Amino acid sequence: MEKITQVLCSAMSSGRLTKIILAGKRRKSLEYKKITLRPVTIKGELMYQAEYHYDKKVTHENIPYYEGIDFAQRIIAEDFKQINILTENEDIQILASKPEKPKIIRHTASRSAANTEHNRKKHYLIEDGTPCDFLIELGVMSPEGKVFKKHYSKFRQINRFLEIADDSFEALPQTGTIRIIDFGCGKSYLTFALYYYLKIVRDRSVEIVGLDLKEDVIEFCSRTAEKLGYNELKFMTGDIADYESNGADMVVTLHACDTATDYALINAVKWNSRVILSVPCCQHELFSQIKNEVNEPMLKHGIIKDKFTELLTNGLRGLKLEAAGYDVNMIEFTSLEHTSKNIMIKAVLPQKTNADAMKKASVQYEALKEFYHVNPTIDQLR
Repeated sequence: MEKITQVLCSAMSSGRLTKIILAGKRRKSLEYKKITLRPVTIKGELMYQAEYHYDKKVTHENIPYYEGIDFAQRIIAEDFKQINILTENEDIQILASKPEKPKIIRHTASRSAANTEHNRKKHYLIEDGTPCDFLIELGVMSPEGKVFKKHYSKFRQINRFLEIADDSFEALPQTGTIRIIDFGCGKSYLTFALYYYLKIVRDRSVEIVGLDLKEDVIEFCSRTAEKLGYNELKFMTGDIADYESNGADMVVTLHACDTATDYALINAVKWNSRVILSVPCCQHELFSQIKNEVNEPMLKHGIIKDKFTELLTNGLRGLKLEAAGYDVNMIEFTSLEHTSKNIMIKAVLPQKTNADAMKKASVQYEALKEFYHVNPTIDQLR
């Protein structure tokens, strides 16, 4: 381990470190598959940020600068046997199946030193300072392109949504018209954003329908779309549960209340939609159904029962979508400081489904239903 320690000390104290990638698990039971370690400056203090990569999530841990070398040594000794150290001067690969006899390989540097500023300016798909027609029309931005302070959280939410849409872009049809339905569109900030991104930024042909129960909202959105010349963006008054369509490549449902989310998901699967982006809201359905002796000491508290049934509802929805062949991720949409409803279900239909994974998800779904004695609306999805 002495040789590895020498390399770590040299790279991590040089001020030219970009990042360290730790991979090649020493044991199959290890939950995360790799760790990325990079220098960051947080509130003026130099630290190391460890990024843990799991199959379906990424978590972070900030480590004091003076503990960085000890952390890396421990991870190498206990968890990983392949280390890639990227610096401004060189790239170093360490193969450490036997830490006491590592193989060290050096190459020409592939990248420059990292910017350690953790709080550096965020790059957005829509930039503050650049006029954007729909944001100006909706009162988020001034005609000069300056985002109004009181609407900055909405501006960040719009850009976060577009990041997710951009990440899903390759799953959508690469030719022809992209058909999208936004269930429960509300004032449609994100519906307009999606049109702007696909039609204006990506230069794709689109047909987008926004659906909501509130007639005054639909009238406002229709007038705004007409004023902006967003001719392929239409708004309709209607109920998600009863909506009929020839299908959609993408289904969006953001803060659709309670079982409205389920009906949107059921429709999306029926149409074989390639991408589903759903932020559920007001999951009340299972609150009166759930019964479980094991969890009763916890569920006797109303506030805990409410939060727990919300998580159970979304977990069952995710499993049902997996059983239908989708790749499902639960991701953060907006930070908790803006709304407590911050879980997005992102489901993408792969080109080739995995029958074993579908069967496994179906079995897990039924087991959860039985364990908690619930019958959610999403069960109608067959």
